[in-house]
Order: sequence, then structure tokens, then C-alpha cells
Amino acid sequence: MKKLLKTVVPTVFLLSTHLAYADSGDFKRWSVSAGWLHVMPQGKANSTHINTAVEEGGAYKVGDIKASDLTEYGTNFQEKYDAIKPGFIKGLVDTFIKNDKLPAAFSGNANVSGISEWTNNAGLEADDVDTLGLTLNYFINDNVSLQLIGGVPPKVDIDGKGKIVASVSADAFGTTSKVFDGLHLEKDILITDLDAHGKAAEVRAWTPALTAQYHFGKSGVNKLRPYLGAGIVYGYFDKIKLNGGVEQDLINAGHMVQNVLDGKAGEALQNSGKSSADPHVKVDTDDAFGAVVTAGFTYDFTDRWFSTMSLTYMPNFNNKATISVTDSKTGKELIHATTKVDLDPLITYVGVGYRF
Repeated sequence: MKKLLKTVVPTVFLLSTHLAYADSGDFKRWSVSAGWLHVMPQGKANSTHINTAVEEGGAYKVGDIKASDLTEYGTNFQEKYDAIKPGFIKGLVDTFIKNDKLPAAFSGNANVSGISEWTNNAGLEADDVDTLGLTLNYFINDNVSLQLIGGVPPKVDIDGKGKIVASVSADAFGTTSKVFDGLHLEKDILITDLDAHGKAAEVRAWTPALTAQYHFGKSGVNKLRPYLGAGIVYGYFDKIKLNGGVEQDLINAGHMVQNVLDGKAGEALQNSGKSSADPHVKVDTDDAFGAVVTAGFTYDFTDRWFSTMSLTYMPNFNNKATISVTDSKTGKELIHATTKVDLDPLITYVGVGYRF
């Protein structure tokens, strides 16, 4: 009996759909479908460009300096002193270093470079995502339709790639009796390791697309009808949430910048996470526009019910992410960072639809 049912039921179903299909009249003007939408971004991380409130090569007070940050002990008078007593300047500096610090009283000022503007080979990449897809088609004639495709806006995980490092250097001048003029400070300061934090952020993505499609075959004759299409997509992104670890790293970087502005360039080299500021991080993204190309097919169960499958590509679909770190006490922007996020998604869609 079970074997009979397994044979008869599918046969009856196929026969009934075939008869309904054969009896169908003119094509239907409208169709809707719902199904599984799988989005696979193809873009790779781009470099991040960073500007700060520090003036490139600007003169700032140094304050206390850790001895380990003094990479060179040379001064204006190095050759003169070395001619008399080699290593005299180094010995003199070492004499004033207490508890691994050269006190502010001897450090003077410095022309600070490498903290005002830099570009790192680190950026952001979007992860794959799944959501409920929805389509609405209006058929101009039996072969040409306009399709609006969207879906439930998914939360997209944004992965961080690479490290952001500030290569800072400074040359002292105006020190006590000019003896320490020329002291050189140089250090690579790790701002954040995006790889270490995994998911750097998440964002909700709204990406409706409008395409014109050409359907091969004819309603009431061909059950399987391939189609090709092209159009435009609009991207809007909101509810951005930054990873807590990345956010704290950026707050620390804000303190670093404020320390330079406060005349504590030596402390800034330590990236201590403390300053007179109260840094606040804000992330924003631009809207995006792009082209859409798609290929797929529909398969009719009846003249009204059908299944559909498509593959869509959105080349050069990208936007810009902007990160700002602002002192909430003064409203001064301490850090302004931008990076381009290439999405370029490849999208698969499998759904079931209804014509009317």
C-alpha cells in the first residue's frame, strides 16, 4: 500500500499541475515570491586613513619620558662632547633618569611626527549572511518584467583585518641648557589589532534592488523559463555596533592624542589610556549605490504557483565607514578615520511564488 501511495500521489500531483498549467490563459501581470536569500560579499579589506588633532611636525612639550623610549642620545653638541669624552651625553642623560624616566624638567619640547596622519593596511570585511528574501514582479508583457527585490534587513558581521599602528617620532629642542637638544624619540604604537578582536562590528543592512528582466519562453507553454536581468541597488546601513575591544582601543588612542595636546608627548608614547579628555567613539557609514546583474529561472507548478532560483551579482557595490573619536568634555574631534568597505556581493535566492 505504501509503495502504491508513493507512486500514485506524485503522479496525480504532476498530472493535476500539468492540466492546470495547460488550461492557463494569458500571463499574469503580478507575481510575488518569498524564500532564502544568501549573501556572500566578495570584497576585501582596504587600508584605513587616520587624521588626528595633532599637527604634523608641530612643537609640543614632552613631559616625562620613559628611558626605553629614548632611541638616540645625540644632541647638537654630540660631536664636540664625544671628541672630549666619548659617551658623555649618554652618561649625562642616564644620570638624570630616575625610575626609568627622564623628568619633564629636562625634556623640553619636541617636533612630533607620525601621530597626526597615517595610513595602515588594515580594514573591514563583511561576512556572509542569510535572510528571508522577498520579490515583487510586474510584467509589462509576457517576456519583460520589472522586479523589486529585498528582504528582512539582516544584521551583518563586519570582520577586522590587520593591525593599526602609529609610527611616532620626535626630536627634542629647547631642553635644559640645550644639553638635551636633539634627543630622539621613536616608537611604533599599536592602536588596535583588528584580527585579535574577530568581529569588529555589526550593522543592519537595507539593500532593495530594482531590475528589468527578460523571461525566455511563453506562459502556458513553457513550465521552465530562464531569465536575465540588470538594474540598480541602494544600500542603507544602520544600528552599527562596534566591538567593545576595538572601541576601547580607540578610546585609548584618543587619550594618546590628548596627551600630546596637553604637553605630555612622552606619556603619549605609552598609550596609557589616561588623559584629561573623555573620548567618545562614533561610527557612521555612507549610503551605497551600485549596479545589479542577475540570472535565474522560474518553474511553474500551476499557472499561479511557481518556484524560482537566481544568482545575482552587485559589482563595485561599496561604501565608506567613518570612525570619529571626540572629547565629550570639549566637543573636539581627536581622531578621524575612514576606510572603504567593498561589499561586491554574490547573492543566491531560492523561493516559492504566486502570480495574480
